[in-house]
Amino acid sequence: MNVVCETERLYIRQFNTQDTEFIVKLLNDESFIRNITDKKVRTNADALNYLINGPLSSYQTFGFGLSLVLLKETKTPIGMCGLLKREELDYPDLGYALLPEFCGKGYANEASSSLIKEEMASYSLNTVLAVTFLNNLRSNSLLNKIGFKLKGNIELYGSQNNLYEYSCKTANKPFKQDK
Repeated sequence: MNVVCETERLYIRQFNTQDTEFIVKLLNDESFIRNITDKKVRTNADALNYLINGPLSSYQTFGFGLSLVLLKETKTPIGMCGLLKREELDYPDLGYALLPEFCGKGYANEASSSLIKEEMASYSLNTVLAVTFLNNLRSNSLLNKIGFKLKGNIELYGSQNNLYEYSCKTANKPFKQDK
């Protein structure tokens, strides 16, 4: 298991090509589609393509990406959490999603806050962003709880979103990919 970080209750590990069934389940959940977007991943083949061209590619390019969140005790996959690097943003941004039956139990807070600390230290990042739909009250609340500050609004992929920033006390420099 390629563990990115662990908490008292969770393992966060890199995705692999064996995670297709979970990806189909998570990405087709009504709350994922409503609060993030419809990725149009309907089959295991779609999920494999999503994994190869999304998280697995990101690991190779940047070292980080979305990772699988599992309950430590049972190894049950419950969601994903990680940093993404989008061309539209100057800094990596935090992404996360949990299956509905695991929401409201503090798992998103636990995974996100642990992952932010680990990844910022591992990749010498001074700033991480987060983008949420304006009406995604749970995510907006969570980001405030874990130390993100609302910077304003941003249009991304045709929708208005809140733009949050989490910053270390050191000088901020744009993320640059090592070549």
